[in-house]
Amino acid sequence: MVKFFTFVAVWLLLLPNLRAEAAHEGASHEEKEEAFNAGEIIVEHITNAYEWHICSWKGKHVSIPLPVILIESGKLHVFSSAHFHHGHESYQGFAIWHEDGMKKGRIVKVDEQGNRVENKTLIDISITKNVLSLFMGLALILVIFISMAKGYAKRGVAAPKGIARAVEPLILFVRDDIARPAIGAKNERYLPFLLTVFFFIFFNNLLGLIPFFPGGANLTGNISATLVLALFTFIITNVSANKNYWKHIVNTPGVPWWLKIPLPIMPVVEFVGVLTKPIVLTIRLFANISAGHIICLGFISLIFIFGKMSPVAGYGVSAVSVFFYIFISLLELLVAFIQAFVFTLLSAIYIGMAIEEHHHEVSEEVH
Repeated sequence: MVKFFTFVAVWLLLLPNLRAEAAHEGASHEEKEEAFNAGEIIVEHITNAYEWHICSWKGKHVSIPLPVILIESGKLHVFSSAHFHHGHESYQGFAIWHEDGMKKGRIVKVDEQGNRVENKTLIDISITKNVLSLFMGLALILVIFISMAKGYAKRGVAAPKGIARAVEPLILFVRDDIARPAIGAKNERYLPFLLTVFFFIFFNNLLGLIPFFPGGANLTGNISATLVLALFTFIITNVSANKNYWKHIVNTPGVPWWLKIPLPIMPVVEFVGVLTKPIVLTIRLFANISAGHIICLGFISLIFIFGKMSPVAGYGVSAVSVFFYIFISLLELLVAFIQAFVFTLLSAIYIGMAIEEHHHEVSEEVH
């Protein structure tokens, strides 16, 4: 039932927006036929933005403007994204670029005619939708765990209460089923990092499934966010690595000498493997979370696509779309946990491989 109301909420948020776009295109039949573009709407909802769009009501966009912070040639520019009027106007020589290319959807320098001016000194540190979602996710984590810490300080060894009753099993799960098997009980100094990564990804995955403010941002489906998380794992892994780890990379044991000399084939392969580990972490989390959002929005879009063909077809497809949307949404709840688990598990495995002590093995057998 909760998922049904979630679907209805998303549908109601999209419907006025689609009508507004149709009216904006013009009164002609050809323009109305091109009013709905499923691809553009899906991309708009999963990508980052300089404002938090809430809905469209009577042809007007309702959104939360966010701070724009730019540094150009050492000069600081701070203003509200509301001055861009939903990306349709420029302000102080800056505008949101809508043309295809690397700069699409980002703020660029423009002249009086609205043409882009190349400016390599422009630094954008604005508080975007994903950044605000990041702050809210961190605030949620701090509130939960600080309140839990205060509760434990008061109760001592007594059974947990409230939110701690739900969160404590997850903490024990990360410690007993991820950290200790991968890095060992003697190396629990890495446990705070693994817990932070797990709950950061898990909570932000759940927030991303909420279709209205303060949820709906695709933070863990943003490749920049997942890349930063993967880089933390990469840095910790390689800084903590012992001599035995690097020896296995430079001089891999059990490999014929002709794969090492004169061409260092195996060392190159091993070094490439070190670099591909953070790439694997980045793409796995980014792709799985983004795919879930795209599939859910795709089922919603089917209603409007078939509705343009025929109202009867639109109503008929609605039942199928509702069913599959609920199914995928329930699956996404599971994926939210699985992706946090997989990212944390792989991070623990990489760290465990880097700090593993060398064990001497008997190489001779008695016949």
